[in-house]
Amino acid sequence: MNAIKFENISKEYRLGLVTTQTLSHDLNRWWKMNIRGKEDPYLKIGEVNDRAHKGVSDYVWALRDINFEVQQGDVLGIIGKNGAGKSTLLKILSKVTAPTTGTIKARGRIASLLEVGTGFHPEMTGRENIFMNGAIMGMTKAEINRKLDEIVDFSGVERYIDTPVKRYSSGMTVRLGFAIAAHLDPEILVVDEVLAVGDAEFQKKAIGKMQDISKGEGRTVLFVSHNMGALKNLCKTGIILNNGEIYFEGSANESVSKYLNLNQQDKIYISSKISKLYIKKAYTVNNDIQNTANYEINETPRLLIEISNKIKPEYLQNTIIGVVLLDDTKNKIFTVEYNLINAFTSNNSSEIKILAEFPNRLLAPGNYSFLLAIHNPNVELFDEVEDVCNFSIVEDETIGHFKYSSINQGSIIVDSNFKLL
Repeated sequence: MNAIKFENISKEYRLGLVTTQTLSHDLNRWWKMNIRGKEDPYLKIGEVNDRAHKGVSDYVWALRDINFEVQQGDVLGIIGKNGAGKSTLLKILSKVTAPTTGTIKARGRIASLLEVGTGFHPEMTGRENIFMNGAIMGMTKAEINRKLDEIVDFSGVERYIDTPVKRYSSGMTVRLGFAIAAHLDPEILVVDEVLAVGDAEFQKKAIGKMQDISKGEGRTVLFVSHNMGALKNLCKTGIILNNGEIYFEGSANESVSKYLNLNQQDKIYISSKISKLYIKKAYTVNNDIQNTANYEINETPRLLIEISNKIKPEYLQNTIIGVVLLDDTKNKIFTVEYNLINAFTSNNSSEIKILAEFPNRLLAPGNYSFLLAIHNPNVELFDEVEDVCNFSIVEDETIGHFKYSSINQGSIIVDSNFKLL
């Protein structure tokens, strides 16, 4: 059964203004829509919402033709770069703003946590804000009283519950806000990127609560976050928004993978700086030393690094280049190091190329990148670049089955022997 259905949702804004801001524009819109029965004339001149480029029109589409459904009890992750339309979509669902076109059909009460302190009155105490928020959601005083102790205990701000909210830190505010939203029995819980404000302990507790809400109580959760690990662990399905439009819709793992590919930095890293010792260029290559960003599981991943040096080799004692492999959530998998003094001494050149090879069948299918650093440990850091040279490991589709990529089994493939004793 559908909990939420988005039908042709679009939202148009005029940059810098609340309305069309001119009497002639407003009269023209009123005449066309109310007298002649035609569509809004300003819907035709809006541009795609690409925040990185200057447009020719003041009208932009924050969202354009959004259509999807969320099943009851599902946890949907909404992914996208800043300005993609994620918060606008949730604000429309929460009735903070109205769509320009389209309708949303939702079953049950919606509790929203869109930003720190949503719906709080700063002069009221934490306790008073709990009752006010509950009343806004349609809860009776008896229902709120029944949940009060549980909310206060979960929030961890019991000592300050009778203190005005204006004296709370941002972390305390988001703790209380999430506790209220999660415990007042909403059929639909909408959570924007607010958990990033809380500490690690609270984030873990909040994610656990959302899992309980969806799995144990059958409620629906819409979750926006830039934490790809949390999205993969919490969500069943995901959608990617790009420039106000749906770019992809599928499982959470597929959505994270597609999003990371969409937002990869250049697969070839070229430095824009010049210093005494730095990484000039780096990229992944195949067996023929040609640039590639995709390896089958039986191929050997290789990283070619070009280093430029203006320091005399004898002063490079103990200077190393560290190569750190990162997974798609930017966790470190392993680190390898190479001493540079021998390379520059034997090469007798100001520039060298180093080829780093990694064993085949070591990495499970997925997306990876590197952190590269040249340093003299505990003495000097010469250069460091992170999340570069993105590449993918894939299984050979001709085999006919996928042993590793069909389910997330980690990043490393390890052969082992089992003996019955």
